[in-house]
Amino acid sequence: MLILCTGATGLVGYNFVKAASAAGHNVVAVCGKNALPPLRGVKSVSCDLSDAEAVQRMVLDAFPEAIVNCAAISHPADVDANPELAEKLNVALPANLAVLADHVNARFIHLSTDMVFDGTCPPYKNTDVPMPLNLYGQTKLLAEKKVLKISPSTTVVLRLSHVSGNSLTGRRSLHEKLLRQWASGQKSKQRSDEIKRPLSAGRLADLLCEICMRQRLSGIYHFAGLESLSRFEMARRIAAHFGLNPDKYVEEIKGDSPCDLSLDMSCLAARVKTRSCMFNELLPEMDLPEDLAGWLKSEGGRAPIKRYVIG
Repeated sequence: MLILCTGATGLVGYNFVKAASAAGHNVVAVCGKNALPPLRGVKSVSCDLSDAEAVQRMVLDAFPEAIVNCAAISHPADVDANPELAEKLNVALPANLAVLADHVNARFIHLSTDMVFDGTCPPYKNTDVPMPLNLYGQTKLLAEKKVLKISPSTTVVLRLSHVSGNSLTGRRSLHEKLLRQWASGQKSKQRSDEIKRPLSAGRLADLLCEICMRQRLSGIYHFAGLESLSRFEMARRIAAHFGLNPDKYVEEIKGDSPCDLSLDMSCLAARVKTRSCMFNELLPEMDLPEDLAGWLKSEGGRAPIKRYVIG
């Protein structure tokens, strides 16, 4: 299958492109400022995703069988700082891609977020009424409505919880950010009253490959981890995983009000083979960035041992 992936150098996009390549798909990977390493069947292209005409030319040139949209401004603070660009990338881009996917008769998979909910009535089913609390959530909800209206029978909107894994740059995922913060001498302040169900970037990548092939799957679904955790607890477990004392590196704080964005993924789980996991199963997937090896050793920590399955 020929798949076009936007946001291919982001945390989710990078893991998906690797999984798609390993599965034998051909991928047109839309990259930003970072370059992908050589991967079988992967062609890297650059495109200004805020330019609707440039996106149209790119899709028509590729004529893919599936489009996976991993591109977005995904940090609420960045959306607040530049709402005009956020509207272009979080709303206009997915709507444009949905139209183009319909035109070339391609599957369209659009990634959304648990932040379309307000965190007061978990766990959230895919049929629950959204109520976003911030502009980021509002842009993602608006995009959901637009893409599903354009081609409901060939579109999947996948709402995600917190994604953990290894990024292309070694600076994008939670454990990478925490380790770099600790290496700089800072203690990490993490909320104990903000709850997510952290999921594996690797398993998400496998799921996206599976959805590309499931022609009859459409609509809104949730994918998340199997365990509800606060950011404070996640950070403590990550510290312990790397042999560090959580009390030394992680400080508990609370927000203005509790927020539990746990997603119920039972609807999707009944329709796909790819399974999610508990956080302890996710921890072994976290690699230590190479440039932090010396610091970790000096702190008395340990690099996780890689275990390979044979056969």
